Amino acid sequence: MTTLSDLLQESSIKFGTSGARGLVEDFTPNICAAFAMAFVQHGVASLQLVQQATPVLIGIDNRPSSYEIAQAVATGLAEIGVSYQFHGVLPTPALAFTAMQLKQLCIMVTGSHIPFERNGLKFYYPHGEIGKQDEEGILRQEIELPNSLVLIQLTEQNIATEAYISRYLDFYSDLNLGGKNIGVYSHSSAGRDIYISILKQLDANVIELGRTEHFVPIDTEAVSTEDQALAREWVKVHQLDAIISSDGDGDRPLIADEKGKWLRGDILGLLVSQKLNIEALSIPVNCNSAVELSGDFSAVLRTQIGSPFVIEQFVELIAKYDSVAGFEANGGYLLASEIRKDKRHLSALPTRDALLPILVLLAQLPIQPISELVKALPKRFTQSGKITPMSNHQGKAFLTQLSAEPKHTLAKLGVMSEVWRCNQIDGVRCELHGQDIIHFRMSGNAPEMRCYVESHSQQAADELLQKLLDSCKF
Repeated sequence: MTTLSDLLQESSIKFGTSGARGLVEDFTPNICAAFAMAFVQHGVASLQLVQQATPVLIGIDNRPSSYEIAQAVATGLAEIGVSYQFHGVLPTPALAFTAMQLKQLCIMVTGSHIPFERNGLKFYYPHGEIGKQDEEGILRQEIELPNSLVLIQLTEQNIATEAYISRYLDFYSDLNLGGKNIGVYSHSSAGRDIYISILKQLDANVIELGRTEHFVPIDTEAVSTEDQALAREWVKVHQLDAIISSDGDGDRPLIADEKGKWLRGDILGLLVSQKLNIEALSIPVNCNSAVELSGDFSAVLRTQIGSPFVIEQFVELIAKYDSVAGFEANGGYLLASEIRKDKRHLSALPTRDALLPILVLLAQLPIQPISELVKALPKRFTQSGKITPMSNHQGKAFLTQLSAEPKHTLAKLGVMSEVWRCNQIDGVRCELHGQDIIHFRMSGNAPEMRCYVESHSQQAADELLQKLLDSCKF
């Protein structure tokens, strides 16, 4: 017998901010089976949930490698006598929602927004997605693999997809989008058919855009210049009121207004929280400071970047406030408490979700255009980019220097402003006296450094980011 951690020693696979990620070639059948076994074993040992929480639900995204990984996951579960249900291609929050409602476990095969040569696994216990302590416990599990694995052929069910659609159609049963032209940028998103189905049932005029059968890695935090140009063209050609989309596994939304401008994820999260009358928020440190400046929330807790850290703060907030939520700069929205509207209610779903923020914003279209909603917010603007490739050694050395000598280090990058204060909640985030913000951190998913900036205008934020990216030569 050996631990899962030992099995991963020569592998690129590791837990990051959103599940286990790595190169497809490293997600061998044995490794995938071992992950499934360790996940269940940890649940038995630490949570004592498995006997009441089977079968384990399995879902996948549209990556070419995902089905075979799911086969290996199912085979690993079968090896330890645990039953499973395969729910095919669907959004991660759809699978998680059904698992939480049924008090079951689930495993989602997805690499989210990262390139198709990589993939990943996300794990959920009946109470929600695993935390950092669970990750450590899973890695410590001892695994006994058979000499050879014969992969199981999977039979698909659609219970989770139907439940996810019903969740939102029931809550928005009074919403009519008749006369509104909504573009759905489908690409290869696992949620594309669900979005189209729901919008048609809400009487919207739906125009499908950019559907493809090959995987497209959409990063909602760093929308490509090509996708920015496409959005501007699409709204002109089709006279669109909005464009909606999501990343590969449907847990990070992407919305463009009637002018074809994609909204930043944290601005979307702020608007959604206002419209849902959320009292208290848990958000990562890289989110726009307009959240606090809006004055609309009784409490805002800042965390490390990653949904597990956002979720950790929910316990404290729920003890004090009736309505609690969280969101990330990528737009993923986490609902920590129930939302009531007349006689309808929306149960908590404390994992990243793309569909809720999409529908909350589209529900405003009969009242006013999306651009008007954004215009009313405090004037703070963000931009982000990445420096790649960047080894952990190089990144740590730079962050250590920035933390010790922020003014000197930023001056070498061409930023001459005085530094007001820095925090190290996640990487190093420096607030400058001119109200600009510069934040560097190493990615948890890839060998790269993320750079986030905030300023008084979009042009200023864009120029500041470009200066930093041009100056960062390692």
